[in-house]
Parts: sequence; structure tokens; C-alpha cells
Amino acid sequence: MAVNSRISAPRPIDDFEGWIAAFTQPTVLIELAVLAACVALAWTLVMALRKALGLDEQRSIWFGSRNIDGVLFPLLLLCLGYAALAVASRFMPVAVFKLAIPVLMSLVVIRVGVKVLQSALTQSRWVKVLEQTISWLAWLAVVLWVSGLLPLILNELDQITWKIGGSTLSVRNIIEGLLTACAVLIFTLWISSAIEARMLRSATGGELSLRKAVSNAISALLMFVGLIVAMSAVGIDLTALSVLGGAVGVGIGLGLQRLAANYVSGFVILAERSMRIGDVVRVDNFEGSITQINARYTVIRSSSGRESIVPNELLITQRVENLSLADAKVSQSTMVSVAYGSDVQLVISLLTQAALAQERILREPAPSVFLTNFGADGLEFTVGYWVEEIGIGANSLRSDLNLAILATLQANHIEIPFPQRVLHQR
Repeated sequence: MAVNSRISAPRPIDDFEGWIAAFTQPTVLIELAVLAACVALAWTLVMALRKALGLDEQRSIWFGSRNIDGVLFPLLLLCLGYAALAVASRFMPVAVFKLAIPVLMSLVVIRVGVKVLQSALTQSRWVKVLEQTISWLAWLAVVLWVSGLLPLILNELDQITWKIGGSTLSVRNIIEGLLTACAVLIFTLWISSAIEARMLRSATGGELSLRKAVSNAISALLMFVGLIVAMSAVGIDLTALSVLGGAVGVGIGLGLQRLAANYVSGFVILAERSMRIGDVVRVDNFEGSITQINARYTVIRSSSGRESIVPNELLITQRVENLSLADAKVSQSTMVSVAYGSDVQLVISLLTQAALAQERILREPAPSVFLTNFGADGLEFTVGYWVEEIGIGANSLRSDLNLAILATLQANHIEIPFPQRVLHQR
């Protein structure tokens, strides 16, 4: 946040003797007791509100993972500290609260920045660096504020100016603008992450895809508005962006046609709901389940763990097989051969029992067994069955079924023949 020189800083304690004199007054014990009471009251309020909202096992920006780990605890403590300072300053000289208030303000800034970045940029490598930067800057501001050096430094920075066009900028203006820009962007990230968490809560299938698209659009709009506000705070003339906007429009019309087509195709897919997150599809001989539908591309994960990044334009212009569009049921089959002379009806019964023994195989539609071929080595049977959409568990289910078939046939002394060839010698 930008520092305003009109806000009066606490009276600086100029030397070490001043610190000792301020903190050896008898009223310091009263201040410490009042501060401890403020801490206990803030902790009690946060704990009660957390239980009232049913957030005992959940993490959030406001509450964090523990009562004192979120933004709400230091914010309540800061408000209580301000109230205690206003009351105590009328009856006695204060020293503890003049030090505690800047520390609590710094703690609020650190908690807001760190928690918002952790929520909005969970996969970014720069989160730790940004968190440490916010912490160091906040504590440095506290030290300068308490020592009384902050107003002096700001006045010196205000004297370093230069003229850009028709406006005059100083180092202080630039620093305040950058801090304001950071605050606006963090606030924007906070709002967008809260909207995304609320919109994606308890959403599945096509509804999840549509809500994610709306959430991405709102987040992009908020980030754009926040960027405009931040640039205005820094002092950048936004009228110059009209030329940039025209250049971007020409670039999209000429060189970025495919990129624009991918973005438009992504919104068409999400609006039509022809493909949803979790659907099993086959695109260009690659089969897998859809794990992400982004604005430009869609991620398809196969049963082997490989992931294919497919541009959305291909999903619109090419033939795509959606194996779970109408429902989530998927048909699978396995084959087995038995020796000629085996009891066909017994084999069909045993194979049906082996299929029904698997819990993941659906009873409706029921498994089916067919004598599909008279092979060179034996009778070939096909076991067909239906399962709910299982993604990467398809191979494990087929393996379990094959093991059950093998055990059933061996227990009933039904031979699985080896390859045989008859040679006639003259």
C-alpha cells in the first residue's frame, strides 16, 4: 500500500535511553495486559466464527489452516489494538501500543499477500520469492516507521524529480504507485480466487466445464481492470494504449488467426457441452479422458498416463469420438480359447460367473458370453461387459477378469489349448 506523508507517524524514540525510559514506565504492564486481552479476544472471535461457519477442517484465506494462520486474526487484533490505543492514550502515556500497531499492520499486509498468492498461484515457482519479498518489505517499513526515519526518507525521495512530457514524477511517486499497483493486483487475485472457489464448488461434468469457463473469463476481466488501475496509479498515460490495441487487432486479424480460432473454439465447446471434463474421447487414434478444457487447448489423458494437448480448433473441425457423451457406461471385452470337445454350455456359464464376480462390472446391462470363432487351436469365446467410466483402471479390471477366468477354467478341468499344428510326412 502507498504511504501517505499526511498520516502522522508515531513519535520517534531517538536513542536507546528513550527506548529504556518508555518501556520502564509502570503503565507498560497495564498495556501488556490489555494487549494480551486483545490477543485472547481476537483468537476467541476467530475460533467461534470458524465453528459457526463449519470450517473446522477447511483452509481459507481468511482463516488459514489454524485460527492464527489466516488474515482474519491479525486484522481483528489490529482493530482491537487501535481501539485500545484510542482509549488508553486518554488516561496514560502509551509505549507498547505505539510499537504494536505498526507490527500488526505489517503482519496484516504479509498475511494478505502470502495467503492470496498461495491460493491463486499454487503451481508457480515464484510464489516463495514473492512471499519473502513481501515479508522483507513489510518488516523494513515497520523498522523505518518506528525509528522515525520513514518520513525523512520519503521527503528526500520527494526531492528527486524529473519531467516526463507534461507531468513531473518523483521517486516517491513511483514507489507509491508501484506499491498501489501491487496492492490492487493482490486484491484482484483475492477476488478472482474466491469467485473461482465458489463457482467450482460441488460442480461436475458439463456444469464443471461451463463454470470453469465463466470463472476464467471473470478472472481475466478482473485482472485486466486491476492492471488498468495499477497502471493509472503508476502514472502511465492510458491513451497510448489505443495504438497498442489497434496493433493487437491487426495482429489477430493477420498473424494470429489460428490462435484466435482456438480461443473461439474453446468457448464453443464449453457452450455446446459436446465434450466435458471426464468424458472418454478418441481424437486422431489417441484415446483417453478429458482432464482440462482451457481457453486455447484441451488436455486428454490416456490409460497409460500419457497426456495429449489438443488445440480446440481440431476438436471443432475434425471427427471426434466421445465414448461417454450419452452416458458414462463403457463397453469392454476379453477373449479366451478352450479345447475342442469342451462342454460349451458349461464354459458359457463359468465365464458369466467369472464376470459377475467382479464388482466393477455392471449388472445392467448384464455381461454376455458368445462363441465367436472356431479357431485353429480351439473354440474362441468373447466375454462382453459394461463398466462405469473408469479411465486408467481399464487394464486392471481386464486383468482381474482374466485371472478369474483362468482360475475358474482350471478348477473345472477345462483345457486352454496350446497352438497346434498337424504335419503329414510322405
